[in-house]
Amino acid sequence: MVYSRVQEFFRGIDISSNMFVGDIPESIGDLLKGLHMLNLSKNILTGHIPPSLGNLMTLESLDLSQNRLSGEIPPQLAQLTFLEWFNVSHNNLTGSIPQGKQFNTFESSSFEGNLGLCGNPLSKKCWVSDSSPPPPSISKQSQDSTGSLFEFGWKIVLVGYGFGLIIGVIIGNIVATKKHDWLMKTFGMRQRIRRNVRREHRN
Repeated sequence: MVYSRVQEFFRGIDISSNMFVGDIPESIGDLLKGLHMLNLSKNILTGHIPPSLGNLMTLESLDLSQNRLSGEIPPQLAQLTFLEWFNVSHNNLTGSIPQGKQFNTFESSSFEGNLGLCGNPLSKKCWVSDSSPPPPSISKQSQDSTGSLFEFGWKIVLVGYGFGLIIGVIIGNIVATKKHDWLMKTFGMRQRIRRNVRREHRN
């Protein structure tokens, strides 16, 4: 018998331990919105868990354990506020376990047997990438330190040169002033001597 459409009055579906193969239909969450229990465990189901299962708002029990499902657990399943039983153990699932609401009540046994899963309630924590830049290498540090010393050395040279220039100008100015005074005094004394000599000759 072939149904033209799935009966909406179904409250529970249990097809566990039947060696079914293939993917879970993507439309399952749109066709069985009145479902309270879904058990697909102990088959050979592959592919991903359909995110449309998050549309089964009245779902209380979901068992997908002991299959070959892969990928991540859809975060849409965290919206199922009536979900009391959840089991996806012994699959090939990966990624972080959704958090919040009913997912905070499930034990680690609901997720065991999936080596790629991480996060609460499992003891395996999810790896968080570190965005901080790696420490500079030794050669880079030596180059930076050499450059810093070189720059600092040039600063000292420039400061010393400027300071020496200022001191040189001051000393030069003092020397020039004293030399000028000495020349004026010497030249003045000679002028006086010449005047005295001329006066003596006249007398």
